[in-house]
Amino acid sequence: MAAHPNIGQYLLARLHEAGINHIFGVPGDYILRFYDQLTHSPIRHIGTTREDTAAFAADGYARCHGIGALAVTYGVGALSVVNAVAGAHAESSPVIVISGAPGVREQREDPLIHHRFGPFTFQREIFERITCATAVLDDPLIAFRQIDRALAAARYYCKPVYIELPRDMIDVSGYPIPIETLAASGSDAESLREAVDETIMLMEKASSPVLLAGIELHRRGLQDALLRLVNRASLPVASTLTGKSVISERHPAYLGVYEGAMGAETARQYVEQADLLLMLGMTLNDVDLGVYTAQLDPNRVVRASQDEVIIRHHRYPKVYLRDFVTRLSETTMPAATPLEVAIPMPCAPGFPERGRAMSIERLIGRLNRALTPEMMIICDTGDCLFAAIELYVHASSEFLASAFYTSMGFAMPAAFGAQIARPDRRALVLVGDGAFQMTGTELSSIARFGLNAIVIVFNNRGYSTERFILDGPFNDISAWRFERLGEVFGPLQGYDAPTEDAFERALTQALGETATPSLINVHLPPDEPSPAMRRLAEHLRGRV
Repeated sequence: MAAHPNIGQYLLARLHEAGINHIFGVPGDYILRFYDQLTHSPIRHIGTTREDTAAFAADGYARCHGIGALAVTYGVGALSVVNAVAGAHAESSPVIVISGAPGVREQREDPLIHHRFGPFTFQREIFERITCATAVLDDPLIAFRQIDRALAAARYYCKPVYIELPRDMIDVSGYPIPIETLAASGSDAESLREAVDETIMLMEKASSPVLLAGIELHRRGLQDALLRLVNRASLPVASTLTGKSVISERHPAYLGVYEGAMGAETARQYVEQADLLLMLGMTLNDVDLGVYTAQLDPNRVVRASQDEVIIRHHRYPKVYLRDFVTRLSETTMPAATPLEVAIPMPCAPGFPERGRAMSIERLIGRLNRALTPEMMIICDTGDCLFAAIELYVHASSEFLASAFYTSMGFAMPAAFGAQIARPDRRALVLVGDGAFQMTGTELSSIARFGLNAIVIVFNNRGYSTERFILDGPFNDISAWRFERLGEVFGPLQGYDAPTEDAFERALTQALGETATPSLINVHLPPDEPSPAMRRLAEHLRGRV
């Protein structure tokens, strides 16, 4: 790096040092000069069809790679990404939002400049509500320090940050400032020791302990520590829906997804009847608690969150999740024998039956047989998400979804970002017909970059979740010929699958086609939801 780089160069260099190799986005005049610098940097620009899909793609990238970034123009670009960035904040995904802006002089002298929608501070104020840190790089004296602090905050909190770059500051030289050495953020030693000792004592007394693994284990990179703990203590383990695939779902101790009355009965019985429940990295939200149908006795719970451990009625502040799980996995007494729960994996006996109409239950059973260790699943919200509870993923952290924020349209752009981050994995995308109509244009980007995703469209002719809560003509959508999108989107194999034998042929060909993406339009009856969707609808009807 030059002795005195300009602000744009410094930002790109620090992004690359943080591990970002790709930046998603759509060009606009206020960000164009930064884009020009980007083309001469080690970071590759990845164009998307819309700004909001760039943010979803950066979110998918961050979940696979540890951190992601997008760059958009002021106003029309930045405001388009608000929903997706809010989702990244809700689901703890560290996304760097870079927005171009009118120049400092323009803001002072030309108040009627285009894309303005009020005082120039409004955009930063909006993003202050949905990020953990914001920085407007309008002062070269402090710009480098602002960049460093923003990136450090994204890493530490696992949340999005917002960086605004006025276009007349991009080429301005900054002032090097010694990089801050952040104070050590380890746990309080005595609190950690006591929390671990009390937990181990309770584990040794318990006759039916169960571990419930949540989303923060994903975000903090604690999958290996979790696996060591499960293997060492021979603990049966369930995951929350937002934490799905935090451990390999083919592991012999895996119980399935726990979601209160919404989830599988076996997982529910194990979790709710446990005399000790270790809740590690779980967020308390209505999705993971099955719309508050979970029956969890706090007198039998050890709950470890990001910065504290609560054991029954004892609270241990400043005990960080990483330290607690790591120490617990190292000091727990090894069990005498390994545990095998042996929960039967859903399958589809006799699939395919010639001429038999497709159903969600048998579709999921067939996909379970098709999954390989090289696959990652990216799932949209709606019935495909609830059906995916019964999909058993091979490797840990290979299931991505907007499971808590539940934004429709997440899957297609997130799959694009995930495959850019993980070219060694093949994306299997589960998306409803309604969600695909929102952001499915990113399938053209997947084709453009030569990726080989397999897209399964759950075509039940409308918004199925809303249909089962309160039906009406507002849940109907246009009928698309999804299998013909290759004629528009470029190199893409499309298949129509109204029956099981048609789906079998399509899936076999899609699995064998590794050079281009494939899309299978699966026709599903509108009145036959997944079991989990049916249970959810029964609980929600009374609230609408």
